[in-house]
Amino acid sequence: MTAPGAGPLLVGCDFSSSPSPRKPIVLAFGHAAGARVTLDRLQHIPTLENFARWLHTPGPWVGGFDVPFGLPRALVEDLGWPLQWDACMAHYASLERPRIREIFAAWCEARPAGAKFAHRAFDRRAGSSPSMKWVNPPVAWMLHAGVPRLVQAGVHIPGLRDGDRTRVALEAYPGLLARELVARRSYKSDERRKQTPERLVARKDIVAALEAGATRLGLHLKVSHAQRESLVQDASGDSLDAVLCLLQAAWAQREGPPRYGLPEELDPLEGWIVSA
Repeated sequence: MTAPGAGPLLVGCDFSSSPSPRKPIVLAFGHAAGARVTLDRLQHIPTLENFARWLHTPGPWVGGFDVPFGLPRALVEDLGWPLQWDACMAHYASLERPRIREIFAAWCEARPAGAKFAHRAFDRRAGSSPSMKWVNPPVAWMLHAGVPRLVQAGVHIPGLRDGDRTRVALEAYPGLLARELVARRSYKSDERRKQTPERLVARKDIVAALEAGATRLGLHLKVSHAQRESLVQDASGDSLDAVLCLLQAAWAQREGPPRYGLPEELDPLEGWIVSA
């Protein structure tokens, strides 16, 4: 599965907590040679069961997954949940979503205006949504659906969980890289009425900038003409998000084990977004 002489397979994952044929999980596969990252193909996965099976794909591979890998320490401490990552994630996975919503809503209700949600240490730096947020976007459900399957697959999660070191999973966030390129310009929407020419132009600008290597990651994306058109024409942005995660995985792979570019101040309960 690895390109000759190109090191491990690289994977970028745009995740959905409730995938379907209409809104699948999107995987971007590629390989790196020096500063060049070649997009090999995209794969659409319509069910969580298929995603769980894919995670058992033999390595070596390094993947960037657009899934929060942990909850804010302040929230976990206040709720009296386990402070060790494996135990905390097992407890979280044991709860049904309606119960999680009740717990989180009650916790937010008791907080002052303007500080309703707890944040992980890097959220504001990365511009990421709080991992306890259950709407717009429902990242709490992404964690609930994604992390237990990563654990069950036995992958290695640097800084959080020791596993099969030929299959490395890292938390990625496409918005971090996209904002570096187009600032706050919106480039995607699942709503047809919001799939505007302006968003199309923003996607073209992102792809062009990735090809030019115009990010602090120092990597150049290589795509075919057909792949470029596919990324630009996917108005949902899911394909492009998977590729943005692919670039973050490539940066981490270049940084190498054991930390894959993750900082020393990483909280072993909260995790960290790669390249944040």
